[in-house]
Amino acid sequence: MNWTNPELRQAVYQMMNFWIDKGIGGFRMDVIDLIGKIPEQAITGNGPQLHPYLQEMNQATFGDKDLLTVGETWSATPESAKLYSNPDRHELSMVFQFEAMMLDQKPDGEKWDLVPLDVKKLKEVFIKWQTQLGDEGWNSLFWNNHDLPRIVSRFGDDGDLREVSAKMFAIALHFMKGTPYVYQGEEIGMTNHTVTDLDQIEDIESRNMYQERLAAGYAVDDILQSINAKGRDNARTPMQWDESANAGFTTGTPWLAVNPNYPVINVHDALADPESIFYTYQQLIAMRKVNPIMVWGEFSAIEAVPDQVFAYTRQWEGKKWLVVANFGKTEAHIALPGYTVSDVLIQNYPDHAITLADQTLAPFEAFAVVVA
Repeated sequence: MNWTNPELRQAVYQMMNFWIDKGIGGFRMDVIDLIGKIPEQAITGNGPQLHPYLQEMNQATFGDKDLLTVGETWSATPESAKLYSNPDRHELSMVFQFEAMMLDQKPDGEKWDLVPLDVKKLKEVFIKWQTQLGDEGWNSLFWNNHDLPRIVSRFGDDGDLREVSAKMFAIALHFMKGTPYVYQGEEIGMTNHTVTDLDQIEDIESRNMYQERLAAGYAVDDILQSINAKGRDNARTPMQWDESANAGFTTGTPWLAVNPNYPVINVHDALADPESIFYTYQQLIAMRKVNPIMVWGEFSAIEAVPDQVFAYTRQWEGKKWLVVANFGKTEAHIALPGYTVSDVLIQNYPDHAITLADQTLAPFEAFAVVVA
């Protein structure tokens, strides 16, 4: 759309106000960082008119309402995120930024060009966004969305360690500063859906890549490996409600084949198991609602841990919480003798005693504790 046309912008605002009057809770704005180009430019992020348009939109629609607004901003940095989300600027509530979500692709390649996750780089990205925004901007916290593969298959273990790795991702994320987002099925540990043939793929991006790379001489197995790792269909399979046909999602034919693991991974079984991933998410969300330290507490990273371990503290009004997460599929050892545990808030290996002065972390072990 030609955002330089004032009539077009007013039509967009009219549409937004129509839905605001219906009582919606807010807007998620797809690739909003691309609307600011001027006529002589190609589509570009952070164009010169981007922030004037957002301020105009704010004033014409949601600015005086109790609504949440979040912009998908692939090009955002901590500094530009402040422009979007500083309340004094009257633009958006927060941004989605994707720096951490690009760490398993080659720096000079496409999303399909896979490299193993470097946890040290992941921590560096987290720490940058936690510290550099300060109190001038607000960030989103997420592992999954409709465009991304399932986190337990991507950075975790979707086999024997599926549940503990899913809980680890939840614990590591929800104690950071920002607004956590939970994507459909994340709360029960849904996984990627492996395909073996082009006919099983619906996502147009994946289908186009398949044909382009086939024409360029790539092996079919390599193409499918990339699609199974990063294809968008992974996040779009029907919700797995129970063990009945089509996972209880429909009695008809779903637009995507249901992941065949639905008899094992489904809402019905998750609700029946008090130790399930679902109840970890429920506990974390409940904690965040009553503990201002999780929202406003000062973030400080702990450096004296192995590369595969992410450890940080949150401090608020005399309280100090410590969060430790092992992102590795192997054991890791930490020694934090300066901390004394006064209460355990949550852990995904509840039978493990927490002795910070000399602690061996199991694969994907995570916990949050109150410390003195």
